[in-house]
Amino acid sequence: MTRKVFYSFHYKPDCWRVSKVRNIGAIEDNQPASDNDWETITKGKDPEIEKWIKAQMKGRTCTVVLIGQDTAGRKWINYEIRESWTRGMGLVGIHIHNISDHAGDSATKGSNPFTGLTVGQKPLTSIVKTYDPPYLTSKFVYDHIATNLEDWIDEAIKIRSAY
Repeated sequence: MTRKVFYSFHYKPDCWRVSKVRNIGAIEDNQPASDNDWETITKGKDPEIEKWIKAQMKGRTCTVVLIGQDTAGRKWINYEIRESWTRGMGLVGIHIHNISDHAGDSATKGSNPFTGLTVGQKPLTSIVKTYDPPYLTSKFVYDHIATNLEDWIDEAIKIRSAY
C-alpha cells in the first residue's frame, strides 16, 4: 500500500540526502520544491510559508522528519512538527546523516528535533519514535531505511491514533 507522507527537513544541507529517501518508492510524498521554488517560498512572509506548508500537508497521514546535522530547533521544522500533531498526523524521525550527499560525504549526527516539544505536559520524545540506521555506509543506511520505512510510518500513524 502506498502511503501519503509529508517530509520535513532542513533544505539546504540535506536536500540531496532527502531526495534519495524520497525516491524509495513505497511512499507517495508531497511534490518536492525546486531550488527556485524554495527560494521564493522562504523569501515570503511567515503567513505565506505557513500557507504553503499547510497546503503540502493536505491529505497526508504522516510526517517523516528526516534528521540531518542541523535539523533540530529550526523554526519551520518545529512548525511542521506542531502542525502535523495538530492535524492528527503520525510523526516519525529518521536520522539521515550517514547517507552521502552530492560530494559523497556524510555529516555529523543531528539532535532529536522532538526534544523540547510537548503534548500537554508530556514530552514529544516519549511519544514519537526516531530511528538511527545502524550503519556507516550510505548504501547500507539507504537499504535499512528502504526496508523499514513503511513499517515505521504505519507505527507512527498507529501511535498518533492513540492520542
